Amino acid sequence: MVKEIKSERLNERYYKMIHSSGLTVLLYPMKGFSSAYALFGTRYGSIDTTFRSNETEDYITVPEGVAHFLEHKLFENENGVDAFELFAKTGASANAFTSFDRTCYEFTCTDHFEESLEVLLNFVQSPYFTEKTVQKEQGIIGQEIRMLQDRPGWRVLFNLLNALYQNHPVKVDIGGTVESIAQITPELLYRCYRTFYHPNNMVLAVAGNFDYQKAIEIVEKCIKPGDEAIQADSKMPEEPREVAQKKISDKLEVAVPLFNIGFKECPLSGKELVKALAELEILVEIITGEGSRFYREAYDENLINSTFSSELFTGPNYFSVLFDGESREPDKVYEKLNSAISGFRKNGILPEEFETSKKAVYGRYVRGFNNVESVSNSLITAHFQNVDLYEVIETVAAVTFEDVVNRLADSLQEQFSALSVINPVH
Repeated sequence: MVKEIKSERLNERYYKMIHSSGLTVLLYPMKGFSSAYALFGTRYGSIDTTFRSNETEDYITVPEGVAHFLEHKLFENENGVDAFELFAKTGASANAFTSFDRTCYEFTCTDHFEESLEVLLNFVQSPYFTEKTVQKEQGIIGQEIRMLQDRPGWRVLFNLLNALYQNHPVKVDIGGTVESIAQITPELLYRCYRTFYHPNNMVLAVAGNFDYQKAIEIVEKCIKPGDEAIQADSKMPEEPREVAQKKISDKLEVAVPLFNIGFKECPLSGKELVKALAELEILVEIITGEGSRFYREAYDENLINSTFSSELFTGPNYFSVLFDGESREPDKVYEKLNSAISGFRKNGILPEEFETSKKAVYGRYVRGFNNVESVSNSLITAHFQNVDLYEVIETVAAVTFEDVVNRLADSLQEQFSALSVINPVH
């Protein structure tokens, strides 16, 4: 059965279907767009290293980096033709990514949508691993891990996560380590695939220029019924609110020092999380947006430049507010940011600051509906948060001045913050 989900606010709609296999299908046709963008994702990321399914009683712990390794291997198949070659024939541009809490396979196209969707659904459901191909991939991914270690932007982030988190696997590189991926076997890949790639742990999201009824026909044709529903259950370690350390410094080949500042929040889920994200995004805009006193002063004092940005970083059992940029004096930026936050806590937020920032944040959310990739990614994110996409924008619209004042009382606490810096080698 296909359910139509409407937004009176946006005068738009999308379609949701639960396939007989358990797969959730989210289809968002967008009139006037020339391209279509599809994401086929599973709720399986780098943090899912200790898990069990309803087929097993005991949890098992697997080496770090398996989710990312599996993503790479799925593009290959038994007949030696990889999925990229098949997409090349349809004219689609394809890729995949593994993050902390999900793995997604994607393509974008302007025509031959139906053929491309068939390729996507078929290759993700056709795992093929051998000792030989796994060994070859260990060398390729090992090289990728070493290269990422030399990327300043990557290193400064993972150093920060190691400062913020004591036990949570979010602090471990998504690709794992050279040592951990050396332990991966075909049997282990098949076991992880069976646990996490069951359709009822997956979602297909499509946005843009396509016929949603034809998309449903292709889903019916390509998605295998699957065995009895397999439920994946990941176990996360206990994580205290306190940070592991206040500051980590490192050296790499950079012209100007890079910094990441993080504030550790209490993890949330579902509607509580969506509400907290909306309130925090408005709060961060008030404190550090381009119109804020902090931003103007820090910019005028050459403490920050146009690279300064913020991000709300969240997933299963982790939640942080991150700031990053370049600065010759990162410690001063950290000090000034904490001073700005405590200033608002002491003196309060002006109602006009709230209104201006809320409009800016709401505008960003609305603009997101004008981009096929943004819509498709937002559909999956909302699904993994167990809400409908339109609930997110309704939540932003409903945020009150009091909500943001109350959020400031609990969030962005200096004692639960940390600083990561990458300094030039010379």
